[in-house]
Amino acid sequence: MVIHGIYIVSKSGGLIFNYDHNVPKIETEKRFTYPLDIKLNFENKKVSVEFGQREGLHVGHVLYAVNGLPVTGRQLDDGRDVLDIIENKESYPLTLKFGRPKMTTNEKIFLASMFYPLFAIASQLSPEPKSSGIEFLEADTFRLHCFQTLTGVKIIVIVDRHQIGAEVFLKKKCQSDVSYLIQT
Repeated sequence: MVIHGIYIVSKSGGLIFNYDHNVPKIETEKRFTYPLDIKLNFENKKVSVEFGQREGLHVGHVLYAVNGLPVTGRQLDDGRDVLDIIENKESYPLTLKFGRPKMTTNEKIFLASMFYPLFAIASQLSPEPKSSGIEFLEADTFRLHCFQTLTGVKIIVIVDRHQIGAEVFLKKKCQSDVSYLIQT
């Protein structure tokens, strides 16, 4: 089973536990000439693509390296500013390596706390009486499965889009957790 992540959210919306199975980064390395045909922006301590999606490079991807030198925040390891290098015509041609951004711990806590009200709204808006809220959500790159325990704790599993059987995994996970708690 291809599991991208497991999140356990308390009944009040706080993140209790998270596990991210770091899938190998899909990185795109391209050689660019002057002028750069993509727009880069520095925010949230990352240089990311703001405009100029093309083969393998998407809006939101983060700059990881310039000419093989790793990028940390806005600087290369040798101390030079990345955006100054990109704006300088004499620096070209440049080889830039991009990839998907990694979620920080704060972003995970924020997403867990946002899932709680969405779950509650889905439960209330459902035409079915006593709806169980969000059980399954499908996106173009992943599937999110949610199982709510009797105590209100939500176990969320993010799996590959083509993966089947995550519901069974969730129920088994919940049963194993309950049996562990009973034994201790």
